[in-house]
Amino acid sequence: MTTHEIELKALMLASLGGDAASHRELLDRLSRRLRAYYKGKLARFGRGAAEAEDLVQEAVLAIHFKRHTYDPTEPLTPWVHAIARYKLIDFLRRTRRSISDVRIEEADAIMAHDDNVAAESTYDVKRLMERLPKNMRCAIEAVKLDGLSVAEAAERCGISEPGVKVNIHRGLKALASLIAREKRT
Repeated sequence: MTTHEIELKALMLASLGGDAASHRELLDRLSRRLRAYYKGKLARFGRGAAEAEDLVQEAVLAIHFKRHTYDPTEPLTPWVHAIARYKLIDFLRRTRRSISDVRIEEADAIMAHDDNVAAESTYDVKRLMERLPKNMRCAIEAVKLDGLSVAEAAERCGISEPGVKVNIHRGLKALASLIAREKRT
């Protein structure tokens, strides 16, 4: 965890605890980061600083109003960057600009190396896994994430080996359904 992440998370936790000064400081620091993020992304679409500033305000408001949804056991920056990315996508849809409006030579540069994608993906997987029943979650985590054998997973989860296989199959199917549902919303 970086020093920056530790400081931001401490501000967020203090903010959630009712510390108004920490909340203002958190939003100020996030605004600076978001401003740089949006300016870089929007410049690739030929957009200006005014539009970036609008997005910063939208994202900061979303963070403010959705702060109760933040899970304090998770890192803060993936949560913030997920909100920022969704606001950017919404903005591009709203203004009828999308990746299809970009020349093919520029597409890789626009989509390449978003350093928060891996962290956001991990956060998203954990969030979705929490929605599965306990035995499904345990079986998938043991076999697919931790690399245990079916026998080892059965012992860890306290279910039979065929139960592990069934729970993995049904759990992956349920995850696919959850992902599809989230993409539609």
